[in-house]
Amino acid sequence: MNAASVARLLILSAIWGGSFIFMRIAVPALGPVVLMELRVLLAALFLAGVAHFLKSTLAAGAYWKHYLILGFFNSALPFLLFGYAALTLPASLMAILNATAPIWSTFIGVVWLRQRLTPKAALGLGLGVAGVALLVGLDQAMLQPGAEWAAAAALAAAFCYGIASLYAKQARAVEPLANAHGSMWAATLWLLPASFFFVPPALPGPDILLAVVILGVVCSGVAYLLYFRLINEIGAAPALTVTFLIPLFGVLWGWLFLAETVGWHTLAGAFIVILGTALVTGFSPRLLFARKPAAAEG
Repeated sequence: MNAASVARLLILSAIWGGSFIFMRIAVPALGPVVLMELRVLLAALFLAGVAHFLKSTLAAGAYWKHYLILGFFNSALPFLLFGYAALTLPASLMAILNATAPIWSTFIGVVWLRQRLTPKAALGLGLGVAGVALLVGLDQAMLQPGAEWAAAAALAAAFCYGIASLYAKQARAVEPLANAHGSMWAATLWLLPASFFFVPPALPGPDILLAVVILGVVCSGVAYLLYFRLINEIGAAPALTVTFLIPLFGVLWGWLFLAETVGWHTLAGAFIVILGTALVTGFSPRLLFARKPAAAEG
């Protein structure tokens, strides 16, 4: 991996880690439904502009069912669940719980698809459960009313990402930009009906609106473009490193900008969850230095 790819990987991790602090900032004023509707709508509009510039087509007539499924499980529902969790949980805790998505994907594959569970993956699942238990059991935020439901929502969001990951592996191949663009429009449609029932009582201030724009355009639209470029440059497996870096940035941004407390249990829980995720995905640091297969280049 060259220096430019490393820089893109770090920028992407920082952006996705930062999405949790913007949720924390904006959700009290707008509520989870309206905030996430605006997030996916802004992302869809941004990606539509990029697609127009690159002359990339959606082929919605052929892939509309695919976009609806991916948009529901990879954006609409998990975004909404994280929005609900953001009303109570600190950004750092949400970022760490988000990293359990590959663990859930493995669990679903074993239980639902009858996939074989290797000893390494079994150890990873156990570590993931232990890391979550440590975080949920000792974090002071869990003493707030309704915190257990917020944590359950964040884990359910990661569970949705696990479903989306398994679905994407078995779905028909679609050009990556079209996947992101189409799924964001689908997510917009999924959330639109509910947004009419949760209109905020007052127009939010400029700081809230700025957080919404950053969340939609940067944390969704720009982040997708960076992610797809990384996959094209270094391959899908090395790009998976972003999963392990997001919690680190989530904790850092929460501590720097929201004055969130970072205790030993936060760091220990994050380490255990990340280690469990690495085991269930079969990730190795050697992947970072491996050359992308020639068939995937171009």
